[in-house]
Amino acid sequence: MESLITLLPLIAMFVIFYFLLIRPQQKRQKQVRLMQSELKKGDSVVTIGGFHGVIHALDEDTVVLQAGDGSKLTYDRSAIREVKTV
Repeated sequence: MESLITLLPLIAMFVIFYFLLIRPQQKRQKQVRLMQSELKKGDSVVTIGGFHGVIHALDEDTVVLQAGDGSKLTYDRSAIREVKTV
């Protein structure tokens, strides 16, 4: 019984750690994966490097973004941070 009482604070810390850090991070990752899988041609996006562009073409793993001056750059799908709403 005494050993259970000594382990109780450790167990409580793990539970708190899970609900405050691990679970929210998993939710964010799930939302990002969903957003990246729903990308479509014409979406205005921002990459993790801060590049703003419009999706010109899509592949399974890559995205071709068109800049304002007409140049086209190829990025991995995982490099898309967010879809901008106008």
